Amino acid sequence: MGTCEVCGNDYDKSFEVIAAGDQHTFDSFECAIHKMAPVCEHCGCSVIGHGAEVDGRFYCCAHCAGAAEGSVQVRDRA
Repeated sequence: MGTCEVCGNDYDKSFEVIAAGDQHTFDSFECAIHKMAPVCEHCGCSVIGHGAEVDGRFYCCAHCAGAAEGSVQVRDRA
């Protein structure tokens, strides 16, 4: 059993994620996303898909990137 580092649930089906050399334990994908996913700098949602990146800033989609960056041409990655 492992204890989720987000919600504290001690769960027999917990799993570990190793990212950038750090080990994390979660009880659900929801908690893993909450802890590890970047946040869209325009609307604030968790970026769980490909999203868009402009000069090191993350957005959930090309629409949000364009709205935040102005006239910059941004396309969704497909």
